Amino acid sequence: MPRNTNIKSVLIIGSGPIIIGQACEFDYSGSQAARSLREEGIEVTLINSNPATIMTDNVTADNIYLKPLDRKSIVEILEKHQIDAVLPTMGGQTALNLAIECQDLGIWEEYNVEIIGVDIDAIQTTEDRERFRHKMLELDINVCKGRTAKSFLEGKEIAQEIGFPLVIRPSFTLGGYGGGFVNSRDDFDKALNRGLHASPVHEVLLEQSILGWKEYELELLRDNAGNVIIICSIENFDPMGVHTGDSITVAPAMTLPDTVYQNMRNLAIKMMNGIGEFAGGCNVQFSVNPENDEIIAIEINPRVSRSSALASKATGYPIAKIAAKLAIGYNLDELTNAITGTTSAFFEPSLDYVIVKVPRWNFDKFKGSDNTLGLQMKSVGEAMGIGRCFQEALQKACQSLEIKRNGIGADGKSISDQAQILHRLEHPSWDRIFRIYDAFKLGIPMKTIFNLTKIDKWFLHQIEGLVHLEKNIEKENIHTISKDLLFEAKQKGYADRQIAYLLKCLESEVFDKRTNMGIKRVWKLVDTCAAEFAAQTPYYYSTFDEENESEVTDKKKILVLGAGPNRIGQGIEFDYCCV
Repeated sequence: MPRNTNIKSVLIIGSGPIIIGQACEFDYSGSQAARSLREEGIEVTLINSNPATIMTDNVTADNIYLKPLDRKSIVEILEKHQIDAVLPTMGGQTALNLAIECQDLGIWEEYNVEIIGVDIDAIQTTEDRERFRHKMLELDINVCKGRTAKSFLEGKEIAQEIGFPLVIRPSFTLGGYGGGFVNSRDDFDKALNRGLHASPVHEVLLEQSILGWKEYELELLRDNAGNVIIICSIENFDPMGVHTGDSITVAPAMTLPDTVYQNMRNLAIKMMNGIGEFAGGCNVQFSVNPENDEIIAIEINPRVSRSSALASKATGYPIAKIAAKLAIGYNLDELTNAITGTTSAFFEPSLDYVIVKVPRWNFDKFKGSDNTLGLQMKSVGEAMGIGRCFQEALQKACQSLEIKRNGIGADGKSISDQAQILHRLEHPSWDRIFRIYDAFKLGIPMKTIFNLTKIDKWFLHQIEGLVHLEKNIEKENIHTISKDLLFEAKQKGYADRQIAYLLKCLESEVFDKRTNMGIKRVWKLVDTCAAEFAAQTPYYYSTFDEENESEVTDKKKILVLGAGPNRIGQGIEFDYCCV
C-alpha cells in the first residue's frame, strides 16, 4: 500500500551520549532514517543529547533539539510542534526506554502521537525477560530453562532449582550490563545483587548455562502486509559466553548447515510475528548446540540493532532507510533497491564475499582493569574487513584495528610462553584471536585448542592454514618465492610487510616483486545481489584477483581519510567531520 499520508511530521529519538554497548551505530541508523523520511516530504524533528553526531546536523533534520533524553524534553517538543508520529527504533535501548516511559505516562495519547516502527507491547515482551520466556514457550520455541526474580530471596530459590553453572540476565539493560555467568554458589550472591541493581525494574532472569554453544544473529525486515525478509545472517566466532559486541563476528554464517539455517529462519519469522504486527526492523539472536543442532532463542530486539549497521555495510542493503519507509506505510515491493536502482527492495541480499568484524578495546587506558570477556560488553569500537575468503577478511580486520599489528601474525609480536597461551585460550580476553595463532605456531594440537575455546573447528582450521602457509613462505627468499605462493599469500590477506617479515627482506622488495609478477590489487563490488544485476551506486573493497570491477572515470577525484575504529579520545566526532 502507499505510505500513510496522515503522517506529515515525525519525531526521531536518538541514543544520547556514546557508551559501551550503544555507540555511533545508532547515529548511522538515525541519520539514515531522517534522510529517508525527508525524501517523502515529511518534517523530521530530532532529539539527541550528543552534539558530535551526524544526526544533529541541520542537513539531517528539520528541527533539532540538543536536550536531555527525558519526558520533560519530549513534552516541550510536542508543545512546540505538531508531531504526528514518533519513531523510537533508531536510538537503541535509550530511545525504547524513553518511549515506554512516555507511553506509561499517557504523553503520546495526550498529544495524539502515533508510535511507528514498533508497538509498545512488543517492546515490553522482548525487554521483560519473563514475558519473553513465556511468549517463546507459547510459540513452541525453545528457550533456556529459567525464571525471573524480583528480589534477592526469590533469586536464591530459583538458583536452587536450576543448579550451577547458570546465567544472570538483568531486564531492560543494554550491552549485557550487570549480567554474567555464575559457576558456583560462592560467587552467586554478589552476582545476583549486581544484576538486580543493574536493572531499572530490579528484575533478573536466571537461566541454565549454555556456555560453549554456537551463537548466531539474523537481521529481519517486515512490512505492513506481513512480508518478512532476512537481510543477513551473522555468526559469532566466539561461542556463547562472550557478548556479541565483544566477539569477532562473520557474515554470512560460515558453519551453519542449510537445513539448520532454514529452521532458524522460520523460527526468526515466527518470533517476529509472535511479538507484534509492526512494520520495521528486528534483530534475533539464537544459540545452537554443536552436538545435535538444537536451536534456542536467546533474545529478540524489535528495533534497529547495533548489528544493523554492520549488516547494512556487509550486504549493501540500507536497513534503517528501508525500515523508516516501512514505518510510514510502504510495503517492501513498493520500494527500490538503492544499490541497483532498478530492482525491488523485496529481496534477500546475496553475498559473494566474506565480512569479518573484530572489536577494538581500550584496556590499555585503564591499567589493572579486568580484560577478560564475558556477558557484559567492554569493547569501544570495531574494525571490518571484506575479502573473498574468511582468512583474507580476518587479516584485513586485524590490520585495521590500529594496535600495531600487521595482521593476525607474521609481525614479530607473537608470544611463545605456552602456559600464558593456554590460559588466554581458556579465559577469553581481547587478544585471544592472536593467541590461537600463537598456539598453532607453537605446535599445540587442534584438539587442545578446541577443548579450551569451544570455537568451531572450521574457524580453527582456517587459522591453522595461515600458519602452514607461513612455514612454506619461510622456506623461500625474495628471489626464489614463486608467483603462485606469493599470489596465495596476497589472496589470504597478507600485507607486503608481513610477507617481507617472513622472507627477511624489505617491504618495498615484496611490492616490486609482486608488481613485476603482475600481482596487483583489484576492486570488487558490494552490490547486494552477487553481480546478478548491474549496480548504480555500489561501494567497493580491494582484493587480489584477476577481474577488476571498478570502472575508472575521467572525473577529478579526492581521497578522504577516515579515523578508523572508535577508541577513547577518537570517536564519532571524526565521522561527523568526514561526512
